[in-house]
Amino acid sequence: MSVKEKMSEQKSLVRNPCMGVCALDKDDLCIACRRSGMEIAEWGVLSNEQRREVIKKIERRYKGEICY
Repeated sequence: MSVKEKMSEQKSLVRNPCMGVCALDKDDLCIACRRSGMEIAEWGVLSNEQRREVIKKIERRYKGEICY
């Protein structure tokens, strides 16, 4: 990856969806941000692309869809 590509990626970092509650329900999903326990634990090492996939799952979970 070139320096230009790295700089571009840093500018488009995916914001952490944490709301500061961090309480998991019976399905291992945070009651606030709707991430799974594993998604919360791995967030710091995920690529932006992987983070965007998590965000898509969160959006589906807020709509009531079941996705793990």
